[in-house]
Amino acid sequence: MAAMDVFLHRLDPDMCVVTAAAGGERAGCLVGFSSQCSIDPVRYVVWLSEVNRTYRVASSADVLAVHLLARDQRGTAELFGGRTGDDVDKFRGVRRREGYGGAVVLEDAEAWFVGRVVARAPGGDHVGFVLEPVEWGGRETSAGTPPLLRLDDARAIRPGHPVD
Repeated sequence: MAAMDVFLHRLDPDMCVVTAAAGGERAGCLVGFSSQCSIDPVRYVVWLSEVNRTYRVASSADVLAVHLLARDQRGTAELFGGRTGDDVDKFRGVRRREGYGGAVVLEDAEAWFVGRVVARAPGGDHVGFVLEPVEWGGRETSAGTPPLLRLDDARAIRPGHPVD
């Protein structure tokens, strides 16, 4: 294993589901590349693969919704990460509502926000969507709050779209 592979394999970021709606279409995918990228003003970036449907819908969207899942929500992670919206309606049977700007908000997420797309940045085979949070919500955290879904929890999910 190359040194960079060793480094990358040790990372264990929180996973999130990103949803997009535009032009009468909606899409969503499991994302492992995301981060706060500015303190003042607050900005958050999500990186979407250019080969998946969510990227295509997000490219025309003014807002995206970002959702954190608990570890026990693996079924939702498998749905949004292991299936392609080209073949299945991922939102069928999922509790959701319309958020700011028509965003699709997953009601069972541990925490979520809707962000206005303020920039798009190419980054190899992914494009970064820089978001300005405009609406948010989620469950209060406490000692009994379940841990969030992390990359190690999702490594066995095979992508619903081709990776090459």
